[in-house]
Amino acid sequence: MPRLAIGKAVNAGLRAAMERDPRVLLMGEDIGALGGVFRVTDGLQKDFGEHRVLDTPLAEAGIVGTATGMALRGYRPVCEIQFNGFVFPAFSQIVTQLAKLRARSRGQLTVPVVIRMPIGGGIGSVEHHSESPEVLFAHTAGLRVVTPSNSHDAYWMIQQAIASADPVLFLEPERRYWEKGDVDTDLGPGEVTPLHKARVLRPGTDATVVAYGPTVRLALDAADAAAAEGRDLEVVDLRSISPLDVTTVADSVRRTGRLVVVHEAPTFHGPGAELAARIQESCFYSLEAPVKRVGGFHLPYPVARVEEHYLPDVDRVLDAVDATLAA
Repeated sequence: MPRLAIGKAVNAGLRAAMERDPRVLLMGEDIGALGGVFRVTDGLQKDFGEHRVLDTPLAEAGIVGTATGMALRGYRPVCEIQFNGFVFPAFSQIVTQLAKLRARSRGQLTVPVVIRMPIGGGIGSVEHHSESPEVLFAHTAGLRVVTPSNSHDAYWMIQQAIASADPVLFLEPERRYWEKGDVDTDLGPGEVTPLHKARVLRPGTDATVVAYGPTVRLALDAADAAAAEGRDLEVVDLRSISPLDVTTVADSVRRTGRLVVVHEAPTFHGPGAELAARIQESCFYSLEAPVKRVGGFHLPYPVARVEEHYLPDVDRVLDAVDATLAA
């Protein structure tokens, strides 16, 4: 079983999809000879050629608009947005065209476009490189929004996203690109976790901590720290932001009676707010305390020198756990 960094696992998943289906092609800024700023597409242009790994101009709207047209012609384009904040020139293409064409055509058209995009901070960069705009896209009907937190999921989820008939935003946790993990590349179709299924990574009894993407490792670290104090936390990796697997989270909350949701995006109107509302509706009589949310602040992303004060950390997660256990 190979052990790969998350970035390398995405690369391997892209390679597997391209080998399996000649309609899959990659598009993005500097993804060819350079292999992307994070080297996620390293070596793919060399092996598959410039006609399938296309270096594009610095024009995100053009990238997504072209990919939409190619998808309508039968291709399966995978676009890379170099940094999360660079997606906004393409925002209109994504939410007014890509997300709506299937419904607009009453299902006669499909647009199987994948948009890969690093999200989150922790790399010592600036705004437009470290933001978490996922809720803007999760709010848009017609888009699927997913994010892996580990190498195994990165390898399989990118292939599942490419196979989807709907457009998928594939959000990659940029601070985790170099973290390594085991990848089982020999699973059969029925053995791979479905793309939009959440997964319990650590069972527990005292409280449920839900996270996705870059904060899953944080949630697991918080659970380790809590265990040293005699508290048993269950950690759930959400994996999919839209659609939400509320069932898995609700089952966990019915066991523990408490929920803490963690993400790097601001808590104000963040994905955790929707999950909290859904759990309140479905688990009202099982909750022993109000749902707590831990996330970024409702501020523009700060300069790199102070970003660690903005981002959630173990202490903030444990403070939320303490508050819910004390209620």
